[in-house]
Amino acid sequence: MLYTCPLMSEPRTPRSQPQPGHVYDTAVIGAGLAGSELAYRLAQAGQDVLLVTQALDHVGNLYAPTLTGAALPANSWIGSVAAELGPAADTWTFHRRLKERLEETDGLHLLQSTVTALNEESDLVRLSTWEGPTLTARRAVLAVGAFLKGRLLVGDTLEDAGRLSEVAYDFLADDLARSSVYLTGAAQEAQGVEGAPPYEVRFLTLHGSELEGFRLSRFDQVYALGRCTPAGDSYAAVLNAAAQLAAELREGQA
Repeated sequence: MLYTCPLMSEPRTPRSQPQPGHVYDTAVIGAGLAGSELAYRLAQAGQDVLLVTQALDHVGNLYAPTLTGAALPANSWIGSVAAELGPAADTWTFHRRLKERLEETDGLHLLQSTVTALNEESDLVRLSTWEGPTLTARRAVLAVGAFLKGRLLVGDTLEDAGRLSEVAYDFLADDLARSSVYLTGAAQEAQGVEGAPPYEVRFLTLHGSELEGFRLSRFDQVYALGRCTPAGDSYAAVLNAAAQLAAELREGQA
């Protein structure tokens, strides 16, 4: 495939050029499959979107070494990216392609930061971060997968993580609990592959009683999506849900 670069005389000007105090339309917390799909769809629809992840090297990571058997829906954006690479592609190549596409999408700011708390103030949502700066958006979406108090068990070793070497969202889980959000336990197993042992992840999810559709009932403009909800039990489920939520948020903005 031939890639071309814009001429120097025609500089590309992204829609989203955030400065301190910038207010995004939507802040998506978590850049796994669900968060990345949602952020891309909203940016394509003209929104100013923040996609925040604890580590840029973890964007779109899967629980397997290749795309074989991932069963990503063909009508999803992420499914189309995977189709370009083929099912035998390794997931590091998939991650790199996905990250590249997100970073070149106008209206989308991919940021490495750790969100520790959510606070609604009037018609805005403030995101506190471990690094210090507060991020602000008109709405926020939790797409943190298996990382709310994630604990990874490998043999007799316990790690504070939602996937191998990927740190858990402990502070954010504690903040949700302080807001009286009912969280319940869940678990997921990853099969061992060459070079990596099998492991189990134990984590917290939002209880179904806390959700009205995608919206957290204790907030006005905070939503949840993917594995941190009771409905996020497969890649296909979370990507289809991302498309549904994107449509709802676009309709709500119209």
